[in-house]
Amino acid sequence: MISRETVEETVCRLFREAVIRIPPDVTLALKKAYLQEEDEIALLNLKAILDNIELAEKMEVPVCQDTGLPIVFVRMGNVEVEDLYEGIAAGVERATAEVPLRPNVVDPLTRENTGTNTGQMIPQIDVEITDTDSLEITVFPKGFGSENNNALLMGLPGDGIEGIKDFVVRTVLEACGKPCPPVIVGVGIGGSSDLAMKLAKKALLERVGERNPDKKLASLEEDILNSINESGSGPMGMGGKTTALDVKIKTAHTHTAGLPVGVCIQCWAARRATAILRDHM
Repeated sequence: MISRETVEETVCRLFREAVIRIPPDVTLALKKAYLQEEDEIALLNLKAILDNIELAEKMEVPVCQDTGLPIVFVRMGNVEVEDLYEGIAAGVERATAEVPLRPNVVDPLTRENTGTNTGQMIPQIDVEITDTDSLEITVFPKGFGSENNNALLMGLPGDGIEGIKDFVVRTVLEACGKPCPPVIVGVGIGGSSDLAMKLAKKALLERVGERNPDKKLASLEEDILNSINESGSGPMGMGGKTTALDVKIKTAHTHTAGLPVGVCIQCWAARRATAILRDHM
């Protein structure tokens, strides 16, 4: 059995890793954006981002003061786990005290801060059942500068691909500098309203720079990405070539009468970290 203590230790370690070290694929994309840039202000902004990434890792401190809302994606295989939810929550509380993480979690009405980054239904945990021999845990600390600019379209079938594209591009450009671009754009198409938004968020777990295995979706991702970057909004919304580092799409079948489209925006600090546990370890 995978013990509660192992889950707690793993989650704490993953949050430490995620908030301090930006994934290599994201850093590479930011470096490419810098090398391709010509605008003086955009170059200044990108250099500040890259310097920040380097200093955070060197000094072992969070790369951003907003260490996010604790979101955890779990892929549960054919393993026994002791008190999964409790172990994850304990790991978040421990990371909050030890890393430390900024205590961000509050009551939505009274705004009273719990002080531990845990609370009612928080950490937000998504569990997917898989036919594997492992427990995969991915932490996804989500800052709200970007989260506040998410959007949902309950479109009609007649809106088609052009309607999807227009909505995604418009959502990103209207956000301008608020989500700290260059951003990564997650798009969920299909299902119901809540599933479309979940798909959009899960799309952000994919590696930057890798195209969708579905050629039709890969083409749409590239089309939307090009349209966003052709706007010239640029880093921090202050002009430049790179407004978005990538666009990621996930889909689900939906009702014949609808076309739900969710957009989840991620800032340049695209933090995520994953561990795989097995009960025979």
